[in-house]
Amino acid sequence: MNHPAQNEAAALRAASRAAPGDSNSPELGLLHPRVFIPFTLLALIWGSTWLVIRDQISVVPSSWSVSYRFILAAAGMFILAWAMKKSLFIDNRAHRWAMLVGALQFMINFNLVYAAELYVTSGLVAVLFALLIIPNAVLGKRLLGRPVARSFWVGSAVAMVGVAMLVLREYRVAPVGAAKTLLGAGLTIVGVICVSFANVLQASHRMNRFPIMSVLAWAMLYGALANVAWSLATVGAPSWDPRPSYAVGIFYLAIIGSVITFPLYFTLIRDIGPGKAAYTSILVPIVAMLLSTLFEG
Repeated sequence: MNHPAQNEAAALRAASRAAPGDSNSPELGLLHPRVFIPFTLLALIWGSTWLVIRDQISVVPSSWSVSYRFILAAAGMFILAWAMKKSLFIDNRAHRWAMLVGALQFMINFNLVYAAELYVTSGLVAVLFALLIIPNAVLGKRLLGRPVARSFWVGSAVAMVGVAMLVLREYRVAPVGAAKTLLGAGLTIVGVICVSFANVLQASHRMNRFPIMSVLAWAMLYGALANVAWSLATVGAPSWDPRPSYAVGIFYLAIIGSVITFPLYFTLIRDIGPGKAAYTSILVPIVAMLLSTLFEG
């Protein structure tokens, strides 16, 4: 008799193959405008968000900064879905999945990222997120039946060696000390795993039945509520940083870094699979490292 988890994984793979954008239908090439343009926008925008996140680490507890970001982002996503005449209806089961995506992607992941940037540079956090291609590909194959080429594993091994060398350099020279550097890297890796599970969950057949913007609007709302509950439980009443750059940063991260980018990214996942969509995480560190070098030395 098969284990229930095995039956669930098999059902997800079968459903994914039957869904639009499945592994049996022709996939768009990376240079196709429908793929290349979102890739470029995601690299430019998400590459810059790491530095903005760094500025958000101030007198305001990071969990409240994340809360503000996704309260505004959820409102923006609902307005965008309404303006584009997308139905906001999802069934009860999809709501449960949206709660899980919201908790993994928009609550746990971002709190870990903000915490990690207390110990390591924004550029290094972005580089560590380049490893997202590995769990995305593994989970995409295991749960969605997406094929993974042998050359991918060779490239991934090279990437892991390169990232390890960067972490080692940070370990040796970082002013915060070796232990805190490892802590920052560890927090980031856990965040990467949470994001990967969220990526694959939203690409499953159960979520593919609904418009991406509808799924994202609900997931961001649930993520925002989870962030508020976590903030109240751990750091108490909300606080605010009076600096204009803080307010501008919240707006940039919520609208530009979330409302604009996540629909593009989740569309890529549905079109070309979570493994290939995560190639964006390779381009993002190029922008992030340039900005980190300019502004963080």
